[in-house]
Amino acid sequence: MTNWRKSSYSPHNNNCVEVGFGFDAVGIRDTKDRDGEHLAVDPVQWQAFVRAIKDGTLDR
Repeated sequence: MTNWRKSSYSPHNNNCVEVGFGFDAVGIRDTKDRDGEHLAVDPVQWQAFVRAIKDGTLDR
């Protein structure tokens, strides 16, 4: 993964996740453990997840 970034809404400490965009996958990792494992998902799945958040589909 390249271009790891965290949300601008995240606090200034490292208690958040980062997202990295690769050619064929989107990576998700813990900011506190940048050298550790990360979760990789298909870009289409990532876009569906982001869309569901924005649309409020995942709100309780």
